[in-house]
Amino acid sequence: MSGIGSLNEKPLHASLKEWYAQPGDRLEVKVDGYVVDIVRNDLLLEIQTGHFASVKAKLMNLVRSYQIRLAYPIALEKWIVKPAKDESSGVTRRKSPRRGRVEELFMEMVSFPHLLANPNFSIEVLLTKIEEVRRYEGKRKWRSRGWGIEERRLLEVVDRRLFEDGADLLALLPEGIKRPFTARDLAEEADIGGILAQKMVYCLRKAGAIELAGRRGRANLYRVANT
Repeated sequence: MSGIGSLNEKPLHASLKEWYAQPGDRLEVKVDGYVVDIVRNDLLLEIQTGHFASVKAKLMNLVRSYQIRLAYPIALEKWIVKPAKDESSGVTRRKSPRRGRVEELFMEMVSFPHLLANPNFSIEVLLTKIEEVRRYEGKRKWRSRGWGIEERRLLEVVDRRLFEDGADLLALLPEGIKRPFTARDLAEEADIGGILAQKMVYCLRKAGAIELAGRRGRANLYRVANT
C-alpha cells in the first residue's frame, strides 16, 4: 500500500486537503493498493506539495482505470518564521521578497509530462499564501546558512488554475513570443530562468502542445502543435 496517511502528513498537505474537500467526499481511501487523498464520485484527487517523482508510479497505475486530478500549491506569497536570536523574544516573521508563479509547475512536471496527453489526467495549480517555519540545524544545512524547513502552513488559497490537457498549458506562453521560438526566446519573453524555460518546452512537447519546427543555429525551434 502506498500513501502519506493522515498520521504522517505535513501541516500544509493537511490544510490543503481540508480546503479542497467538499461535502460527500471521502478522505484517505484505499484504491487498488494506494491511499488516495480525496475520492469525489468518479474522480480521485491527489494533493502533492512537491517531489512529483515520488508519486509517479502511483499516478501511472491509477490513471489507467480512473480519472485523476493532481493538486499542486505554488506560493505567491511566503512569510518566513524563525526563532529570534534572543530566545526570550520569541520568533521573527518576515515576508520573503520572492513571489511564486504558475510556470514553476514545470520544474515538477518533468517527472511525467506525457500524463497531460492522457484524458484521464488533469492538474490544478493552487496559488497560495503560506508560512514557512525554519529551524537552525548548523553545518547539516550549509547551503542555507544552517537553516532548514521545519514545516509549511497554509494561510490562504488566492487562486486556482486547472489544466486538463496539453493545449490548456499553451495559455502560459507569453503573448509576445515569436513563433517559431527557442527556449531562450521563451525565457526572455516570459522573464523566467533558462533552466525553467528548458523544462517548460520539454513538458509542453511531451504533452503534445508544441512540436519541433527546425533549428536556429544550435537551438531547437518550437511551434504550437497542429498549426
